[in-house]
Formats: sequence, structure tokens, C-alpha cells
Amino acid sequence: MAVRFAIPRTLRWLSCALLLAGVMLGGLHADWDFSLISRRAQALYGPLGEGQQRIDAWQHLLATQKQVGELEQLNLVNQFFNRKVRYVEDIDLWNEVDYWETPVEALWKGAGDCEDYAIAKYFSLRHLGVSSDKLRITYVKALRQNRAHMVLTYYSSPEAMPLVLDSLIDAIKPANQRTDLLPVYSFNAEGLYLPGAKGNKKVSDTKRLSRWQDVLKKMQAEGFPVETTN
Repeated sequence: MAVRFAIPRTLRWLSCALLLAGVMLGGLHADWDFSLISRRAQALYGPLGEGQQRIDAWQHLLATQKQVGELEQLNLVNQFFNRKVRYVEDIDLWNEVDYWETPVEALWKGAGDCEDYAIAKYFSLRHLGVSSDKLRITYVKALRQNRAHMVLTYYSSPEAMPLVLDSLIDAIKPANQRTDLLPVYSFNAEGLYLPGAKGNKKVSDTKRLSRWQDVLKKMQAEGFPVETTN
């Protein structure tokens, strides 16, 4: 994420999220037809080049890891995208300050920034069967870099300490061991949450988060059977 973070701007980030990001997925009910997805991607983006190999590897991962436990799925998905996608700022990759990629775009380019890793991991884990209420895309301040950052967090239960899937490191650690990250807010299909002493507090739904809506529309154009909730 290209924008430097300042704590007094937190509320502005929050209000922008309500206005600019997208509706979280309600479900991915049908299986994914990767033959169709590849054809659609080539029609949209042109020759996929080495991106096709990365998309094929993603397909293989999703097809072979549905029966393993959730913790193993977290590790496999986290490592896959951390290794297949290199970090590049949106302005350098897309000539835009803030561009949210679909997983196919990230694998086609082989590049993305922090939200693109989180988005790709989210969709992958949802497709593997992890329920949306266990997953949250989480905005944080990366203290060492002094900037905004995005990670995917996983809750084994509503009151559990979340695990952090991060593009900065491969190791998945509990949030209380990631003292380099300061949580700001998070969201999933059920709503938008703020951190607090007694756990995360739901403060809103996510019905008008248009950047996420854009991601869903692009995925539909790519051939994914995406269903949104209102």
C-alpha cells in the first residue's frame, strides 16, 4: 500500500473504507472452471505468459488441499502467494495510487502490493472451505515501515487470538507476537470491526465498499461464480 500512515488519519481511513471498498463475499458456491477463467483472462488482459503457469499452480493447490486441516491450508496459501507474487507499489505497476487486484491479476503480473496478497489469500481460503467469519482483511500500521499495511487475519473461534498472514514475513504468528503491527480496523462478510480492549467491536456493515465491489465485478468478468451479499 503506497500511502504513508499517520494515526490522526485513522478515522479518515475508516470513513473512506465505508465509501470506497467493496462488499465482502457472501459465498463462492460453485466450483471454479479454470479453463474458462484462463480463456476469459486472456481475452481481458492479452497473453498471460508466465502468469499462466502461476495460475495453473494455484489451480493445483486449490484442487489438492481441500482435505487438509485449516492450519495447514493457511500455511500453504500464505507461502504460495508470498513466493509467487513480488511486492510492487500500485503506482509503479498500474499507474494508480490504490488499485485492488483480483487473484488472477496478481498471478498474471506476478506482482502486487499488500492488499493484493490479502485478497488473494482470502479468496483461496474461502474456496478451500474456510468460513468467512474466521477471516478478516485487516488494515494495520506497520510500525517499522511507518506506513499503512494490509494483512489477512484468521480466527479459529470468535474469541481466539487471530493468526496473521502477512506478505512481509512467511511465518504465521499470533497477533500478540506481531508487535510491529498496530491494528486499525478489519472487515469481512459480516461487517466492519474496530479493535478494542474486549475484542473487536462490529461498527458497521460493508455494503458500500466500492473497491471490493470492483474486485468482485472483475472476478465475474474473469469467469468466477461470485455471489455478493446485500
